[in-house]
Amino acid sequence: MRISHVALEMGRPFSNFIEGWNLIVGTVNWEVDPDHSSIEFSVTHLMINRIKGLFEHFQANMSFDPNDLTTTVIQACIDSNSITTRQPQRDEHLKSDDFLHVAKYPNITFQSISCAPVGERQYELTGNLTLHGITKLITFHTTFGGLNKDPRGRQRAGFHSTACIDRNEFGLTFNSLLETGGLIVGNEMRIELYIEAIKLA
Repeated sequence: MRISHVALEMGRPFSNFIEGWNLIVGTVNWEVDPDHSSIEFSVTHLMINRIKGLFEHFQANMSFDPNDLTTTVIQACIDSNSITTRQPQRDEHLKSDDFLHVAKYPNITFQSISCAPVGERQYELTGNLTLHGITKLITFHTTFGGLNKDPRGRQRAGFHSTACIDRNEFGLTFNSLLETGGLIVGNEMRIELYIEAIKLA
């Protein structure tokens, strides 16, 4: 399939980012519904517990044939400044140059390049994640939840995806050592997506 390539300009304001995207040619186009979707993450704290957070503002376009999900392509942009862990002081630290440095890198983006079946309704969605100005290839283990129509008659599709990244590979290296050994903040970051997309007319 053919897709229009988009320049992932990390300094571009989030509000204008998605305006430069073109719909994908060759299959059905869908828009992710942010009111019924979430982008969540978690890391270990003090090596004994996991702290969870999410991003409140994001936009994404998808293209896929429901009868052949190997055609799936997704373009997504997350507003880095919308991170929340429900603790304002910690959130401000995460936004600082110790971590996300949102003043310099306002956007986190993902551009898929392949979608391979690995079981019934199970897929591996691989693409380029750009975080903190660094782009790496990652794979989301994805489950297709199915199709249904909402009360307004619009067709919707559901997906659940998970991935793990090493935050150090994206330049998020801030940390402190515990007196007993180990790190205050774990290096592995788990990402979990709950996605509901609406078919475009």
